[in-house]
Amino acid sequence: MTNAQPDLVHALRGSTLESVHCGALAIVDADGALVQSLGDIDRPIFPRSACKLLQALPLVASGAADAFGLSDEELALACASHGGEARHVATAAAMLAKAGLDAAALECGTHWPSHDGALKLLAGSGAEPGPLHNNCSGKHSGFVCVGCLMARAAGREPAEFVRGYLRPDHPVMREVTAALAAATGADLALAPVGTDGCSIPTFAIPLRQLAHGFARVGTGVGLSAEHARAARRLRQAVAHAPFFVAGSGRFDTRVMERLGERVFCKVGAEGVYCAALPEAGLGVAIKIDDGNNSRACEVVMAAVIEARVRLDDDERAFLRGLSDVPLVNWNRIEVGRLQASAALRQALGATA
Repeated sequence: MTNAQPDLVHALRGSTLESVHCGALAIVDADGALVQSLGDIDRPIFPRSACKLLQALPLVASGAADAFGLSDEELALACASHGGEARHVATAAAMLAKAGLDAAALECGTHWPSHDGALKLLAGSGAEPGPLHNNCSGKHSGFVCVGCLMARAAGREPAEFVRGYLRPDHPVMREVTAALAAATGADLALAPVGTDGCSIPTFAIPLRQLAHGFARVGTGVGLSAEHARAARRLRQAVAHAPFFVAGSGRFDTRVMERLGERVFCKVGAEGVYCAALPEAGLGVAIKIDDGNNSRACEVVMAAVIEARVRLDDDERAFLRGLSDVPLVNWNRIEVGRLQASAALRQALGATA
């Protein structure tokens, strides 16, 4: 990491700067040309859940989505980091049922819903969370569907075939890794590798290549015909059912409810955000150095969309409300603001 990453987001208390969030940003077109950059965009970073759209490409490209009759809601959930709300849980269960399996096939682990209301309802009922409540259960249900189709083709028993699907050498995970490599152009055999929160491999990829990958899935340029078709179908599914990619009140859902197919955006852990801007032919990748998501990464993404996407006046005001956010205390008194820095707005060509 460079010693002097640019400051992208300012937190003000009153009119006094209280905190600064530094990081890096890459905006790349589908041919790989760098359109805009700030900070170190060539340092490999773990994209975490920001790359779920890329990891879902085999679900459609393999024919599994058609074979099991997956709906827009189910395809959107395959790209999701959902909050564990009732519709999220039911939709993941439905995906598995269409493939002939149930939650026992999931290897993503268990945690309480991240949506506060869903957590309280579950706890109040006396029930315990299961793997369907995991924010990655839709992605993993998609992996299981791919594995079940592979099992069918091989004449194997599906539950036995998909077991261990999160291992790097499993046929399912090899397809997922290959899709990620094809989209980004990264040589993942040489990339730093770790284990993600949901236990699949996660590869460190530079922001430049992540942004290029999202430009490709937004346009189809540079992808195989199967992956280009898959990317378009997944983006359309999310635009039709944006609740399922995040949930109530979440940034990704709110933005895509408002802007439809003009934006696909997806948060990842530790201050990562990626987006495809299909009309503009651009991909975006952001990393906030301190790992901050809602306080910083969302503000940067909102500023990027504000600057780079065709918007009407109401949409522009909506995005400005996400890139320049009032901070209120427990008495609902406005005490400051969280806002894109002047340097960021200047770099993006937006009005400060």
